Amino acid sequence: MVSWFTELTQTEKRTFWACFSGWGLDAMDTQMYALTIPTLIALWHMSTGEAGILGTAVLIMAALGGWIAGLLSDRYGRVRILQITIIWFSAFTFLSGLTNSFGELLVTRSLQGLGFGGEWAVGAVLISETINARVRGRVVGAIQAGWAIGYGIAVLLSTLLFMYLPKEYAWRVFFCLGIIPALLVIWIRRNIEDAPIYADASRRSTDKATLWEVFAPAHIATTLKATLLTFGIYGGNYVMITWLPSYLKLTLNLSVGNIGGYLFINILGSFTGAFLNGWMSDAFGRRKTFIIIACCQVIAVGVYTLASINLTATLFLGFVLGTLQSGTAAGTGAYLAELFPTHIRGTAQGFAGNAGRAIGAIMPTFVGLLAPNLTLGVAMGLCACTANAIVVVAALILPETRGRDLSNVSDQGSADGSFRLTRESAT
Repeated sequence: MVSWFTELTQTEKRTFWACFSGWGLDAMDTQMYALTIPTLIALWHMSTGEAGILGTAVLIMAALGGWIAGLLSDRYGRVRILQITIIWFSAFTFLSGLTNSFGELLVTRSLQGLGFGGEWAVGAVLISETINARVRGRVVGAIQAGWAIGYGIAVLLSTLLFMYLPKEYAWRVFFCLGIIPALLVIWIRRNIEDAPIYADASRRSTDKATLWEVFAPAHIATTLKATLLTFGIYGGNYVMITWLPSYLKLTLNLSVGNIGGYLFINILGSFTGAFLNGWMSDAFGRRKTFIIIACCQVIAVGVYTLASINLTATLFLGFVLGTLQSGTAAGTGAYLAELFPTHIRGTAQGFAGNAGRAIGAIMPTFVGLLAPNLTLGVAMGLCACTANAIVVVAALILPETRGRDLSNVSDQGSADGSFRLTRESAT
């Protein structure tokens, strides 16, 4: 599953590490909130509904950020906009540590979401355009492993800070450490360039992409179907990502140290799932991989949250859940890039990927609203299983794109799925 790395050129490897690191540090900053929910509920006397709103706000703003950053990357270059988004989300994560109320944190979290969504959209397009079609699924899928690394760093920092500092200060220090990803921009400026596919398309075309071009007759059907897919993927994932730390603490009554251990196993599964998805999508196709993993996730989530299982089984299923969560999300980068032509690829990927996040962001809020009347586990299970059922439906109505040559994706191809393949990718 990782032999593909030896086949990459020096330029491809540098781009891979830039996108991998950017996504990982993006995850570190974004997951800080999920890990501080129990503390903020206790210190600020927030309701679960307010906690859910804070989790949803960043995802809604991520949709806008991804759309805008994608458009700007189509106009001004992928690498330049990637750097700006990293600086943006780092700065507003730091500022979150200086807030003193629900309203203030809502503002900083929302603004952080602009950079969060933008970094994912631009990074996914950059790596997809750089990598050869034959291994694109595995390489772009592996970028998702960066999320697990970033989440793991956040869990480690959270565990240490909350063990050795008073909780009144620990969460502030935690957020302030979110400025660290900005240092990655220095390396990117020196080592990364836009892919030749983008450079050639920019020279040939004098037309500039607009925000609304993704809704043109040639693209609107694909845009809406792709958004439905990402809604299901991220809706299900964010239920677990946002509420799992609280579930372990408030429902299973685990200590801070044990929560860190359980989350580590979940994150290890996420790391593994990124490579598994990439291999499956190149071997069996994008659509079939989405369907298989989503169906497995419905079963795993149902057992984890709705069945009466012991802590050992909970630990094991945490690994399985992590693998499946990462498995669905890892496939979106390459798949969305293969659905649209180069001159609007950033805009389309930014919208379809992040609009799905925004709509999917209602799921954590639903959990917070349902939890008082049901239980937290039941609310999580119902929302996550519903979201994964949507993934299956969306995958069934979208075209297969495995092996498509991104330089030959046409406007007509985006509308009806009739893309041309290179001789190598067809083979």
